Amino acid sequence: MEKPPRLLSHPLLLKNRVYEVTLNRAQLTWKKLQTKKKRVSRSIHNSRKHGSVCVPVSEILAVRETEVDGRTESGGRWQKTSQRPAEAYPYAFTVSYVLRVKRHRWRCRDVTFQCADAAVRQQWVQAVRDQLSALAGRPKHLLVYINPHGGRKQGKQIYEERVAPLFSRASVSTCVIVTEHANHARDHLKTDADLKKYDGVVCVGGDGMFSEIVHGLIARTQRDAGVDQNRREEKLAPCAIRIGIIPAGSTDCICYATVGANDPVTSALHIIVGDSQPLDVCSVHQGGRFLRYSVSLLGYGFYGDVLMDSERKRWMGPVRYDFSGLKMFLTHNYYEGTVSFLPATDGSGTPRDKTTCRAGCSRCRCSGPLGSEDGQASGTGDDVSSGEHGGDWRTIRGRFLAINAASMSCACPRSPQGLSPAAHLADGTADLILVRTCSRVNFLRHLLRHTSRDDQFDLSFVEVHRVRKFRFTPGRCESEGDPWPAPGGAGPAKGLFGQMCQDRPAAPPPTAAGTATARYSPTPASTWGCTAS
Repeated sequence: MEKPPRLLSHPLLLKNRVYEVTLNRAQLTWKKLQTKKKRVSRSIHNSRKHGSVCVPVSEILAVRETEVDGRTESGGRWQKTSQRPAEAYPYAFTVSYVLRVKRHRWRCRDVTFQCADAAVRQQWVQAVRDQLSALAGRPKHLLVYINPHGGRKQGKQIYEERVAPLFSRASVSTCVIVTEHANHARDHLKTDADLKKYDGVVCVGGDGMFSEIVHGLIARTQRDAGVDQNRREEKLAPCAIRIGIIPAGSTDCICYATVGANDPVTSALHIIVGDSQPLDVCSVHQGGRFLRYSVSLLGYGFYGDVLMDSERKRWMGPVRYDFSGLKMFLTHNYYEGTVSFLPATDGSGTPRDKTTCRAGCSRCRCSGPLGSEDGQASGTGDDVSSGEHGGDWRTIRGRFLAINAASMSCACPRSPQGLSPAAHLADGTADLILVRTCSRVNFLRHLLRHTSRDDQFDLSFVEVHRVRKFRFTPGRCESEGDPWPAPGGAGPAKGLFGQMCQDRPAAPPPTAAGTATARYSPTPASTWGCTAS
């Protein structure tokens, strides 16, 4: 493969050693030059090259001039450099770039080069800036929402101390709004925000804050496009504006599953360099009425009960999930009902094929509008009989401890593999996980497998299907040993569809009376970041 032509190449000083520094349209490279003489000299004749460092231009954050006395002016503040320039190289400039460290984390690294001539320094600074300006997709203006109450209530501190300095260094302007109540960001995006002024929206918080942003942006997009959200057969219009996530919540499931780590600096650097990852969005309807969107997990039964109970204990902080989880495990509720689903049979793989979603995933890249099988099964109303008779829809009846639909792996620090390790981010499908009634010991085995690398679905009471749509009609709910009749025979008194691990619910928890339908739309939303290669 032919290398891009050189734009600049000079011998420059780095940490009192001479390097050959080269810039082309793809990368910045510096190679150490070892001269026969020990002292630093401008002459580099008869030198040998030792090692090299290559930085992709796409991962350079900024470049700035450095003064000869070892100080650099950045954002109005003076900073000291680590090395004094040699007398023969009195002019310097500093390049900030992405350094990849272990466990998918990124850091900002500075390298300062020293020049013998002011014109050479200006030439380098201008050339690097020109290359950065030519990069497409990098944000210049961002709308930032900070949830000060999510997780350990450190969202504002995390942004001001760890994220804002990086945005400033990369010359990204921001408009910051600290939310004052639940759904503040959602309502502001739906009505008041002037989205034409911004290249993206950034949320500082947990999964609930991200859910607010998603609901606000998608609702605004559908309204502007004339799409009725209550009609589930309508195709959602994709959002043109991207969403960035700075993790500051309890679990940060969405950030972990898309970026590979719940680290604020890593997420900020992904945003700065313009990494983009499309996401599927699931719309949930009940009786011809839109309920909510989800991009991670829909949980009915155990996980729905955990979410509902934990919302009453927000004062406990992140430990509320452990407390509510233990409480619901001991309660051991099970739910009776009928699950109907439309299998994904067009080469979408299976939930147990071990093909994890990574950066550049070919399956997600090839996903597009739902194919003919979706059109065949759309129908009208909640009647699925026509689809079932045609052999498209499948129906399962029984008693379930949990009904989960994962549209991504749902990985987090406590569950590095997630609830469905092979789920994809943007292929228009979800993995429907059905956990039938079993003993507490067996259910505990299932839950513990979320924290290990064992096959989570290799249990007789667990089955999993890759689906494009599914419907659930509840019957009744019972605790072990105690009947729990449904109110008026319409549905269970407890259990809900909802997004797991939210710091704030996207909407009031819906009751499960009647039939709820979940439908997956390929890539109507886009977030900054990508899963690890």
